[in-house]
Amino acid sequence: MTPELRAELLAGLKDGSIVPYIGSGVLADVRNVATGEPIPADSDSLIIAMNGGKPMAPKLMYEFPRAAMNIELKRGRSAVTKFLTRTYGETEWTRGAFHDWLKEIAPHYVVDINRDTQLQDSYAGVPHNLVVGIARIGGTDFRYKLYFWDGAAYQKSEAINPALPILFKPMGTPKPEANYIASDADYVDFITELMGGFSIPPEVKELRKGKKYLLMGLRLNRDTERMVMSDFIYAAAQPAGWVFIATPTDKEKRFCKKVGLEIIAADIFDFIGAPVPA
Repeated sequence: MTPELRAELLAGLKDGSIVPYIGSGVLADVRNVATGEPIPADSDSLIIAMNGGKPMAPKLMYEFPRAAMNIELKRGRSAVTKFLTRTYGETEWTRGAFHDWLKEIAPHYVVDINRDTQLQDSYAGVPHNLVVGIARIGGTDFRYKLYFWDGAAYQKSEAINPALPILFKPMGTPKPEANYIASDADYVDFITELMGGFSIPPEVKELRKGKKYLLMGLRLNRDTERMVMSDFIYAAAQPAGWVFIATPTDKEKRFCKKVGLEIIAADIFDFIGAPVPA
């Protein structure tokens, strides 16, 4: 990465012209305070944690939504919800270097496809909007819930205040309410409505026009995450932005060329100036 590109990325994150889009890799240095075990954030580690520390059948290990669907069919949807809430809402984790770095930059709009709360913790000192993805919930045409953080607590909201920071957690979070997109059925519902325009608030649709994106901690070799990302960056600038992938596959190279993302063959922890997790 050239010094000029680094300066461009940092300036764009600060002024809002570049939107951070965050995946599981940014949590690579986060550990369980009590045990020292790494936080289960990527697909494989989530499946193993959900299955009591053991891998599942190879066909289920392909992707977390597939494994979560299997658990849901056997033990009910609540089993998956309880696992995710126990993992991200009831377990104490160390603070990630990435989120300390992002807190200092304080972007106006952030998309975080992780289900942990570190992004929300970063903005706890300022009022902000929170958008949480939902699926398979009756009584609404929309696939999101809106909240407003007043500096002390979240309150349900009917609309976004565009003047305040917007945190979008499409795959869910344990707080203020435990809602998650996890199983195949969840993703089918959410992505269907995402393509139809019902999974993103109108204020965000307007805000995102002409933005560039910086994908951090996200591999693009799984169809589910690629479909979600492609719809989230709809109406982006051309080219659409950049993605950190230290060793991209041919599949990732082809996809990034198709959607207008430039691959930066570097580690996100090098970019933020933090030690690369072992």
